[in-house]
Amino acid sequence: MINLSSFIAFHASRTPDRIAVIFDGAEISYRALSARIAQTAGWLAAQGISPGDVVAVLMKNSAAFLELAMAIGHAGGVFLPINFRLSADEVAYICKDSGAKLLLADEELLASATGVARVIPVTPAAQADSTRLGTAAPLPMVVKHPQDLFRLMYTSGTTDRPKGVMHTYENFYWKCADHVLALGLNAQSRLLMAGPLYHVGAFDLPGVAVLWQGGSVVILREFSASAALERIEANHINCAWLAPVMTTALLSEAPTSGRDLTSLRWVIGGGERTPEARIRSFTQSFPNARYIDAYGLTESCSGDTLMEAGREIEKIGSVGRALAHVEIEIRDESGAPLPAGQAGEICLRGPKVTRGYWNDPAKTKAAFFGDWFRTGDMGYLDAEGFLYLTDRLKDMIISGGENIASSEVERAILELSGVREVAVIGVADAQWGERPVAYVVAEAGSALDSAAVIAHCRARLAPFKAPRDVVFREALPRNPSGKILKRVLREELKLT
Repeated sequence: MINLSSFIAFHASRTPDRIAVIFDGAEISYRALSARIAQTAGWLAAQGISPGDVVAVLMKNSAAFLELAMAIGHAGGVFLPINFRLSADEVAYICKDSGAKLLLADEELLASATGVARVIPVTPAAQADSTRLGTAAPLPMVVKHPQDLFRLMYTSGTTDRPKGVMHTYENFYWKCADHVLALGLNAQSRLLMAGPLYHVGAFDLPGVAVLWQGGSVVILREFSASAALERIEANHINCAWLAPVMTTALLSEAPTSGRDLTSLRWVIGGGERTPEARIRSFTQSFPNARYIDAYGLTESCSGDTLMEAGREIEKIGSVGRALAHVEIEIRDESGAPLPAGQAGEICLRGPKVTRGYWNDPAKTKAAFFGDWFRTGDMGYLDAEGFLYLTDRLKDMIISGGENIASSEVERAILELSGVREVAVIGVADAQWGERPVAYVVAEAGSALDSAAVIAHCRARLAPFKAPRDVVFREALPRNPSGKILKRVLREELKLT
């Protein structure tokens, strides 16, 4: 028998009073969590959900989000979490494309569910306890197998129409095994779930793997630096995944918060190069913790590489090495492997990598070199196997026939005093084909101007790599995982 509710039932039988979940001040034991899952699965069955049916949720973080994720599988269904920031048209597209039989939506999000045929509202009371969705007898666990579909997750659509990534139970359990091994998760692990649970960062990195080990998770409905710091102190949080923008917010508030933050042991971030200054700032704010750079994808259930303790500064700019059951190769555009030190497309292989996209054989075929998944990210491996990201394939700027990695320009600008965040994109140019443009978020009170940014780049980079234009913004558009939405910036330039 393989099911997410099976390990909850295991802990409920061995340590029934151990706290599994804390949400909005309420503690939920393993006994109570297991009972809620079985009862909610019975309610789903009463709604006509059968094994193999897709059930979508459009919800912010809550205890019920986790309970439904497990109850849907307990009833034999396929869990489909949807980004609650999407428009009604986007939500309708995902529900139609996936064939979802039912959408469960928080009451405050019902306006985004208007294009879906069958929607059940989730009240605030039901967000705290999924059994308040309706009464039903507990349902016996439906037996699933490793190759059965556990979840569909639609990509963020930073470059294209969202695609339904298929995750099997095998994918998820191998992911959990790798994270337990690399992070030393155990029953004493107390994880802060601060990011949105519809995303692999919060749900998977390491996410539910903590419950697999009998640990505890503390759920924030929505992230704020003050709420996160308060939970770290109150619940003795010792681990977390945070998007880069969340870490930035914590580092701004932690020094003056007056909180006891000594329980924290590590925070996983990543997705972009972490400047050395930020790593050192993190250590000052959280004296017993380390910042772990990481790399992963929705298609691999997240967390394919992690930086190893003690090597953060030595390997600055790296996102770590592959986990135990992940293989990484760098390949050229024809699919041929490249040697250490040479940049190309990052390709992954292993049991936690998706087998493809839902109902889309053409995109599935295009996403693989044989059994190697093509990430669409550019990078290289050093002689020890540490991975360095250089760019997205679509973020490579070609100016006057020269390739410019936007991340290289971004790293140079981040070294300039007064810069908080930066994104560099390529825009069409009649003379050069493309020219680099930098979007900069300055620190509060900074007198930074365009001329200073351009001069700084020209002093550190080849002249053709320096941005020709600099646009100052109060913030950069990001998706929930913290990745900058460069397509939004490109659209802005088209409109000006």
